[in-house]
Amino acid sequence: MTAAPETAPAGAHLAADAALPLLRRMLLIRSFELEMQRLFLKGEVHGTTHLYNGQEAVSVGICSQLRDGDYVAATYRGHGAALALGVPAEALAAELMGRTSGVDGGRGGSMNVIDIRRGLVGCFGIVGGSIAAATGAALSAKRTGGVAVAFFGDGATNQAYFHECLNFAVVRELPVVFVCENNLYGEFTAMQRVTAGGDIAARAAAYGMPSRKVDGNAIAATSAAAAEAIAHARSTPGPVFLEALTYRQLGHSKSDPARYRPADEHEAWMKRDPIELEKARLAGDLGVPAEQLAELEADVARELEQAIERALSAPANSPETDRPTEYAT
Repeated sequence: MTAAPETAPAGAHLAADAALPLLRRMLLIRSFELEMQRLFLKGEVHGTTHLYNGQEAVSVGICSQLRDGDYVAATYRGHGAALALGVPAEALAAELMGRTSGVDGGRGGSMNVIDIRRGLVGCFGIVGGSIAAATGAALSAKRTGGVAVAFFGDGATNQAYFHECLNFAVVRELPVVFVCENNLYGEFTAMQRVTAGGDIAARAAAYGMPSRKVDGNAIAATSAAAAEAIAHARSTPGPVFLEALTYRQLGHSKSDPARYRPADEHEAWMKRDPIELEKARLAGDLGVPAEQLAELEADVARELEQAIERALSAPANSPETDRPTEYAT
């Protein structure tokens, strides 16, 4: 990898046997988020939610290259990262609905999911909080041969501790992969309006850190870039920066209709839906039968339906009697 930002190789590809499990995970994330939207409108999910629709290829591609003993810190839009790491859909759904069977006993809600056993050190409601958490986790990972990954949005790159943590990671040669999910908007504001220079990956390069831009809507490209970045961080050791160019298909949160986005922009990105792109590649380039893809989607739908039913049947959390579980080993 080079210190200058560059685009991931256009020839990055995945064979069908490797791609189908990743497509399945993306389908699970998409279906899960749509279910959370439905349950929120029914009053089953409390507080707010920040849905991950459109960004599935980033977390699935990155997490597919991790192994036991690695760490991940994610954002308040962290359902995708949690599911990509293998957090069961039932436990995650129950968490969002405040049920005792939730991954954290129903106390964390949508924005604060933790699953230490799977390496998820937290999803953070504080903008950019994941950057510092992963940098700290990398201090431990350096001693064990692991790697820490920070997922964060483009808006977090204008926080002071973005620069502090990148500087610290380079100085201490920490095995951390910083993954900026650049979906073009920090909440309601276009990234280019508030980001000097306009090139996020170049900021990491200024610290002498290997950095790369990658098509965050192409699962083959993200997984290939992740494999290289994680191997570099693990073996050198030292930090690596990936800027994944992607797009959130919905508003910032449930209260945001996203009317500030140009219609032609939204339409163009919807045509680059990561799931539809990968389905088309599998069917067109690799000859996977349409029936096989349809069965894959049906299987995900069945799994999620059963998971939601079980989560809904679990008792609600009682702060007076239910003990913490998120730090259990």
